[in-house]
Amino acid sequence: MHLSEQEIIRREKLESLRKLNINPYPAALYPVDQTTASIKGEFEEDKKVVIAGRLMSRRIQGKASFAEIQDSTGKIQVYFNRDEICPGDDKSKYNDVYKKLLDIGDFIGIEGKLFKTQVGEKTVLVENFTLLSKSLKPLPLPKTDKEGHVFDEFNDPELRYRQRYADLVVNPKVKETFVKRTKLFNAMRNFFNDKGYFEVETPILQSIPGGAAARPFITHHNALDIPLYLRIANELYLKRLIVGGFDGVYEFSKNFRNEGMDRTHNPEFTAMEIYVAYKDYNWMMEFTENLLEHCAIAVNGTTEASFGKHQVDFKAPYARITMTDAIKKFTGFDITGKSEKELFDAAKSMGIEVDDTMGKGKLIDEIFGEKCEGNFIQPTFITDYPKEMSPLCKEHRENPELTERFELMVCGKEIANAYSELNDPIDQRNRFEEQLELSEKGDDEAMFIDNDFLRALEYGMPPTSGLGIGMDRLIMFLTNKQSIQEVLFFPQMKPEKKAAVPKPEDFIKIGVPQEWVDTVMHEFGTVTKLREQKATQVHQKLNGLRKKNKLPIAALQLDEVEKWF
Repeated sequence: MHLSEQEIIRREKLESLRKLNINPYPAALYPVDQTTASIKGEFEEDKKVVIAGRLMSRRIQGKASFAEIQDSTGKIQVYFNRDEICPGDDKSKYNDVYKKLLDIGDFIGIEGKLFKTQVGEKTVLVENFTLLSKSLKPLPLPKTDKEGHVFDEFNDPELRYRQRYADLVVNPKVKETFVKRTKLFNAMRNFFNDKGYFEVETPILQSIPGGAAARPFITHHNALDIPLYLRIANELYLKRLIVGGFDGVYEFSKNFRNEGMDRTHNPEFTAMEIYVAYKDYNWMMEFTENLLEHCAIAVNGTTEASFGKHQVDFKAPYARITMTDAIKKFTGFDITGKSEKELFDAAKSMGIEVDDTMGKGKLIDEIFGEKCEGNFIQPTFITDYPKEMSPLCKEHRENPELTERFELMVCGKEIANAYSELNDPIDQRNRFEEQLELSEKGDDEAMFIDNDFLRALEYGMPPTSGLGIGMDRLIMFLTNKQSIQEVLFFPQMKPEKKAAVPKPEDFIKIGVPQEWVDTVMHEFGTVTKLREQKATQVHQKLNGLRKKNKLPIAALQLDEVEKWF
């Protein structure tokens, strides 16, 4: 492990604290009785408080120092005064521990009393402090110059998602997104519970991945010696519960799909699915728009939300258009009654990439996705999907070519999908068998046949409507985030590239004298990093270190350092 100069210094401070019999990681409870927010909200001059948090900045001026503490609710100024903290002759707690051995990022506990500074800032006068946890890595804090320009901000998405813990500390706005995410889940849960629907849990490890068209992750169960799949959806289990006599069940489910990753897809994502007996998709449309209006207000205090350059209004009711009419409107092509070949040729003539594994459903889906989807900005229900696209959905009561299905589009993306559920076991078996033919044709997203689910349907399932909502995508719209990674605490990332470990011979090869190798390696890490500096700076820095640390080696001449470059 290669440590930076800062990390080495912090480890040395750790040892110094231990030598002073200060435990840098104490186990005892710390009796916090206030937060920074509660202090500011209920401020009383001279009130005694106990707070804890990270040391985020400090300005030491001799025997006094202003600093800033950050806890889960925000930041507050604290004032350290040597004689207040060390009333006796021994001033080492301030002079040594506070000034020399604490670092930005350390967690400290503070007992003190409240006062306002001359400029009116609410501040804690520190009477005693306790180190609660020593930070060994410097936080990637932004810096501000004298003119107020901010630089070195921690805003590289790759680093932010990989090190979300650091992101949350140094970019407090990030936390707001996740607070809103939780508000969304709570609002939805309350909406369902108030209507008497029942929250349930169903298996994540499934012997047959059903309920959606997607490629699953496969694992192996050793004791049973069988393959198992991480669920791609929970639909078939929730319908089994409707068969079992529940009138309304819902679940927030972690789903897993072994597919591509992009700004709107993560291999692990959260969906909400709800099934209500004795309802149809028309009822569900109204239910959905009322649900989303309720959620938008709970999250943002208004039905309106900004998403990129769009202003979206989640106030019910929403526009409705059939899939056939949407395709006709944006391409001029009528899909009604068309054969697979006619659809294939039409898609090709529109410049859409298609191949021989695609059946009618997939072809229509491609045409709609390429030519229509992006046009629906305000919440719009797309209804009455062709039968081939919806193997779990009830045939349309007026047109056997179609199904009773809708998807809700917002800003060109689907966020909800709902059916009048198919409850005819014979029709369902036929549709599963058509899916099996597609998978034999090479479609690796076609559905498996779930015989146990068919058996459940044979016992009888009442007419039911079901709805699924992509929770990650919905919170993206409500928080104006363009990427799914922004609304997941820990999105899936490519493995970190391991840096090649530098070796002494790398430095000897470029001409660094043997006795200087350890110091140069320690200071610059790699030959590349060394060569990013100017020879004059390297010469100055190394000779400065030699002097400061009284190294028993000859001083370096500038011309010999220049040869390393």
